[in-house]
Amino acid sequence: MVCQECKERPATLHVTKVINGEKSEVHICEQCAQEKGNMSMFTGGSGFSLNNLIAGLLNSEQVISNKKPEEFKENKVLQCERCKMTFAQFTKIGRFGCSECYRTFEDKMQPILKRFHSGNTMHAGKIPKRIGGSMHVRKEIDTLKEELKELILQEEFESAANIRDKIRELEKKLSDKRGEEQ
Repeated sequence: MVCQECKERPATLHVTKVINGEKSEVHICEQCAQEKGNMSMFTGGSGFSLNNLIAGLLNSEQVISNKKPEEFKENKVLQCERCKMTFAQFTKIGRFGCSECYRTFEDKMQPILKRFHSGNTMHAGKIPKRIGGSMHVRKEIDTLKEELKELILQEEFESAANIRDKIRELEKKLSDKRGEEQ
């Protein structure tokens, strides 16, 4: 494919944008990308990086914040005790300064982690289907229990009863498997 800008060199950067369901594609060469100021993954310079992506997500978290106006008046700067990194510095850099930063910024990281991991903040791991037989059932039970808690809090008792029944059915299936293995 030839560069859409210069129409001379082969296109090495392919960008696809989907905005409001409308897809547009741009195919340009490395040189045109640098000249036009597009993000370049080819140079070791100031191109696009994972850190930039994370920093962008962190900055958008501040905009989406559900804080009330009186909460913005508080000027306390959140800072790591060990390395003295502030949350503002973290959002610019996109990575922590030390292991203590994880504990210091934990409350601010929860919404970001939920966005990254489809609402989950705990790592459950990945289990191969051929090995994990009962582990898949246990994981499904845990997921359903979390869903049950949410439904009870929302006072949707009919849906909660259906989930409870599914949990009991899976637990029975799990205990039957254990009986067969012994």
